[in-house]
Amino acid sequence: MFQGTIDLETATPVAATAIPDVLFERGLYWASGRSGVVNLVAAHKWFNLAALKGRTDAVALRREVAEQMSDAEIAAAQREARAWMTAH
Repeated sequence: MFQGTIDLETATPVAATAIPDVLFERGLYWASGRSGVVNLVAAHKWFNLAALKGRTDAVALRREVAEQMSDAEIAAAQREARAWMTAH
């Protein structure tokens, strides 16, 4: 059990720091094939969301992934990203 104190004056909310990193990591997961399958649509979606949340390095990776995708795949990834933003 936690026995310390938390300084609420200097504490940073988890969502403000962790969310872009988690989104970026999901992009890496799908782009690298760690699941056993490379899914460029999913990778583009997560890199796009990470970029929107402030991860500047996600922009370059999203661009790199997009170079390997068709226009229809990019459109699908963008739709999925918009749907995720609407839901969250």
